[in-house]
Amino acid sequence: MKFSFLIILFLSLNVCAQHVDIVLIGVSHNYSNYPRQDFSTIYGKIRKFAPTAFFGEFLSKEDERLVMDYWCKQDNIRRLEILKKNRDIAVDLLPNTIDSLKQLSERRPDNYQIKADLAHAYYLNQDVSNAHYQVWQVFSKLGQTSDKSLENYVNKLLSPGLDTTGRSIKRLKTSEYALISFPVMQEMKIKELLPMDCQDYDLNWQASSAAFHQKFQKFREDTIAGYAKELKALLIKRDKGFLKNAGIEKSSKNVTEWLNTDEASAIFSSGDFYFPEMYDIGGFPKEEMLSQIHWWLMRNKVMCDNVVNRSRALGLKRVVVLAGANHRWYMQNIFKTMPDVTIKNINEIK
Repeated sequence: MKFSFLIILFLSLNVCAQHVDIVLIGVSHNYSNYPRQDFSTIYGKIRKFAPTAFFGEFLSKEDERLVMDYWCKQDNIRRLEILKKNRDIAVDLLPNTIDSLKQLSERRPDNYQIKADLAHAYYLNQDVSNAHYQVWQVFSKLGQTSDKSLENYVNKLLSPGLDTTGRSIKRLKTSEYALISFPVMQEMKIKELLPMDCQDYDLNWQASSAAFHQKFQKFREDTIAGYAKELKALLIKRDKGFLKNAGIEKSSKNVTEWLNTDEASAIFSSGDFYFPEMYDIGGFPKEEMLSQIHWWLMRNKVMCDNVVNRSRALGLKRVVVLAGANHRWYMQNIFKTMPDVTIKNINEIK
């Protein structure tokens, strides 16, 4: 009886310890076409929140191995092939190699060749989020100090000039990670970026999207006169939203704050999903649209599950999540339904 009581007590304490406090930041995946951005307010809000971990829109190394195909799978395979030719490491040796390089980097934090070696091993282990974190540190060093020897070493080992598509080293330089999460992670001495993406449904999404757009084109051409005015008004509304967003992205130094507004989320949603007012117009491909929405929601639901489950498994109480701006509204609403989870987007922190 005493043993049973202790088990119940342990489980109760464990459940009570499962609360997760999340700050969600909707981001652009490429800031290169915007004016020079001022992230100081965002940095300050993150510091005030004092997270113990960051999550990014990457697959875990386990999921990367399991998902046979998705939008950038071939890009990742090409990177692996290039890096194996540069320097191969047997798969069964990768965990110990990574552990050894991490320890060596801790002892010699100013040795950026070791960070490049660690990035290379992470990439071979299909842990892209943490490979990118190491590469960013190397690039930051090269941006501050000319070091031809280090530059040549990185080019020979990582071939960044060949990794230009998908979630690539090229994309990293102007990404939300290089500009938002990695600088603050380094300042806070947070050593790894945790993955939370899901691509299990990407092929379903692509098929639904293709089926919808094929039928939607015909719908626009064949819409009967009685609905033409209504449809035109909704399409004009959609175009006006895109124009407003483009204007802000062209002129603002605080694009990220805009991306985290509900107005921006509605505009982004209309890009893929148009407006619910359209769905019951005669001839609209509603079934295909609802299928597309279903797979989008499934992806976002698993992303939220990944954040919460991994946070609880690691005992993390306060985490920052970075996701593409079109995920923000959906993920925020999903997090709100999850027990023992507190969620705010970055604009809600004062």
